Amino acid sequence: MIPWDGIGCYFSGIALYCLGITICKDAEILKSVTRVNQLKELEQLLDTQNSALVVAISGKVASESTIECELSGLKGVIVEEAVEQHFLKHKHNDSWIKDSALTSFTSKEIPWYLEDSTDRVDVVGAQSAKDFVLPVKHEVFKPSNPRLISKALHYIRGLKELGFNRTERTLPIGTTVTVVGEVTKDDAGAIRIQQPRTGPFYVSPKTIDQLIIANNGNLLRWFKHASIGLAIVGSCLIANRTIQYILLRWRQCKLLKRVLDAAAKKSKQGIEGEIDDNFLAGGQGDLPDLCVICLDEKYNAAFLP
Repeated sequence: MIPWDGIGCYFSGIALYCLGITICKDAEILKSVTRVNQLKELEQLLDTQNSALVVAISGKVASESTIECELSGLKGVIVEEAVEQHFLKHKHNDSWIKDSALTSFTSKEIPWYLEDSTDRVDVVGAQSAKDFVLPVKHEVFKPSNPRLISKALHYIRGLKELGFNRTERTLPIGTTVTVVGEVTKDDAGAIRIQQPRTGPFYVSPKTIDQLIIANNGNLLRWFKHASIGLAIVGSCLIANRTIQYILLRWRQCKLLKRVLDAAAKKSKQGIEGEIDDNFLAGGQGDLPDLCVICLDEKYNAAFLP
């Protein structure tokens, strides 16, 4: 009598826990990184740390020079500009659908750092960070006014030109961002934070707690609770079946002892209720043909299942 339901629940809990760790690996790593409240603490941490130091820091974006943003007028350290051409495309059913095509894309970045009231840290390779998005966006749409010949050529090709949409994204000076990465020192002794050898690299305006939630941190908690619940249910089912089996064997042994005692008393052979070893091993053994109710007379009826 193997408790397959309990075993199934128990190992399902283990599998669910492993699945949660796999899916929410980044959230687990973000929970374990060292949180630095002040940038001046990095110097001391580097002196005491022998292995790679992965931390989460926050500060304001700053730089020795800036990039002037044409659309927003802001000063930033990273600026991306994309130009899309919008047009109507003719379909076979004489309908027109709106479509667009990217015509140009430029990206500019200058050396920049994070600073607070205590110190500064250079940030290297921010654009390679996971889910990196520039926080400020400005768009300008310029309708096109093509010449008659160009308009006719586009119409023959099944196109109607609408205009150009110019999108500018930037990381402005003074923006508060959170960086999760490996802290090292360059050849000049300046502290910098960069992509870790292993693990995630984040540069985001979100806080570290918001990053954990964004990486399924709540889902990881649900996986853990569900896996623990399944493991407990499985353990209870296994324990219940085990106890039932032990009680069943105990009752069978007790009944056999009563039968043997009654048979010994009736035949006056002095049998003191020795239990058949074959029965304890799982066999039935040779049982006296006594009634299991009175344990005195021979049985004269049998109940078939």
